[in-house]
Amino acid sequence: MLTTSNLKLGQKFTLMLLAVFMAGILMSGIALSRLLNYTAQEELTSKALMLMETMNSVRQYTVDEIRPEISERSEVEFLPETVPSYSAHRVFETLQSQPEYQDFFYKEAVLDPTNPKDKADEFEASLVSAFQRPESPDEFHNFRDAPGGKLYYIARPIQIKQEACLSCHSTADRAPKSMIALYGSQNGFGWELDEIVGTQMISVPAQTVFAKARRSLLITLGVFTGVFAIAIFLVNLWLKRYVVRPLNRMAATAEAVSTGDTTAEFITRTDDAVGKLTDSFNRMRLSLQMAMQRLERHRGRRKGGSQSG
Repeated sequence: MLTTSNLKLGQKFTLMLLAVFMAGILMSGIALSRLLNYTAQEELTSKALMLMETMNSVRQYTVDEIRPEISERSEVEFLPETVPSYSAHRVFETLQSQPEYQDFFYKEAVLDPTNPKDKADEFEASLVSAFQRPESPDEFHNFRDAPGGKLYYIARPIQIKQEACLSCHSTADRAPKSMIALYGSQNGFGWELDEIVGTQMISVPAQTVFAKARRSLLITLGVFTGVFAIAIFLVNLWLKRYVVRPLNRMAATAEAVSTGDTTAEFITRTDDAVGKLTDSFNRMRLSLQMAMQRLERHRGRRKGGSQSG
């Protein structure tokens, strides 16, 4: 059975260095994976918040500039361009044509919307309820399950801050007749100033987050592996040259001395611990040589005395 006790010293050093190498790569991989996942989330969050600010600017521009210009026409003909959420969605669709934003999705989820496609689902409604609580944070971001797979989302509240919004959403009597004709008078009314009526969300598939982190992890681990491998190779080379080989020479010399060759000399080229050990073996060899010479002289005298008698 092969065990470490059966291995040569050089093989033991190599095995130990490989163990250190594997442990280092494993721990580095775990730490880097967590760090890169966090970094990827932060990067996507930053990009999503920038998109959200862009959408808010579009919404504000629609209220301040577009709606006043065509307000008279909207009484007889419904113009979606006067609706802030419509403008924001159209601009976002344009941004989605760029590769950088093609994986992002935008939605203004409302509890009681005028347009049914803006109706909040169960999860989105829970976010709106959370935003409506006192001392609620201004933003949520996390992962959620969706029919198409897990999503990473960033959500902010939609709060009625301008009186102009109430011209369409306070009561059906105040709303443009063209809007009532298109959507009816049952939904999207009863809103009040400062009320949180929905949530503005930008989401991206979770696999996009993890894929970006995995690519960075593979590149970084590749560099780390190369550096570790070179370092391990150099350390192993140094150990073989300055530790293993001198010890092997000492073992061979000690074997020769043990068989009676006291002229075999332990050669030292360094002044470190191995060199000091070599010096100690040389002193021991000289002591052994002197002892054997005294023993030989003693035997010679005894042999000479017995012959003369």
